[in-house]
Amino acid sequence: MPGPTLFDLSGKVAIVTGGSRGIGRAIAERMAEHGAKVVVASRKVDACQEVVDVIKSKGGEAIAVACNIGRKPELQNLVDETIKAYGGVDILVANAAINPHYGSMTAIPDDIFDKMMSTNVKCNMWLSHMCIPSMEQRGGGSIIIVSSIGGYRGSQMLGTYAITKAADIQLARNLAVEHGPKNIRANCIAPGLVRTDFARALWENPVLYKKRTRDTPLQRIGEPDEIAGCAVFLAAPAGSFTTGQSFVIDGGTLAGSVVHPDD
Repeated sequence: MPGPTLFDLSGKVAIVTGGSRGIGRAIAERMAEHGAKVVVASRKVDACQEVVDVIKSKGGEAIAVACNIGRKPELQNLVDETIKAYGGVDILVANAAINPHYGSMTAIPDDIFDKMMSTNVKCNMWLSHMCIPSMEQRGGGSIIIVSSIGGYRGSQMLGTYAITKAADIQLARNLAVEHGPKNIRANCIAPGLVRTDFARALWENPVLYKKRTRDTPLQRIGEPDEIAGCAVFLAAPAGSFTTGQSFVIDGGTLAGSVVHPDD
């Protein structure tokens, strides 16, 4: 009999935060298609259940758990419910994040800055630490943090968000170094502009949309499924020697801008 394929997730258990829509939903559905049992988490359990229903309709296995990642007891409950349902955790996709401030950093209230740092960074650390004991017991695991190309660039309007996403990249490196001897891997995915509700204010702005699609080498924005493939890779045997890295998926935005002869 042939062995497992490079992208086989059969028998693995995956938690996906922010899993009810956008990039998180695409990751949850694709991991289920590759055999993982998926725990779909977000603040609204009904929205999570819709994703679960889709997964089950295609023959997959999933459950929904309500979780506000900013509340530590709810994070612990998410892990506890996962272990109760499926016996452990193999894969964590820390996708949920917030961005309540769009504008100059000089105008951000202290409490909003603190909330963003806590929700986008500290809560990912908390959840990782909660999952690691189970991963260790199961012989290893994969932590995937969804960062952003904002973590590589300064921004006039998204400065604090960018800081949190840069911190997530360093968090993944630290987790990789500290827990690598336990066969626990940690990596980031850094998407560019993707057609999600979270980024709607950017891609529905005709000026911003025109500039991004004009300057980006692939001349378009991304789709959630185009991020999901990287998550499957990082969770699967194909990514078993990959840790401490950040994968930019941005249509070439960071590589450089396209030069237009008519400019």
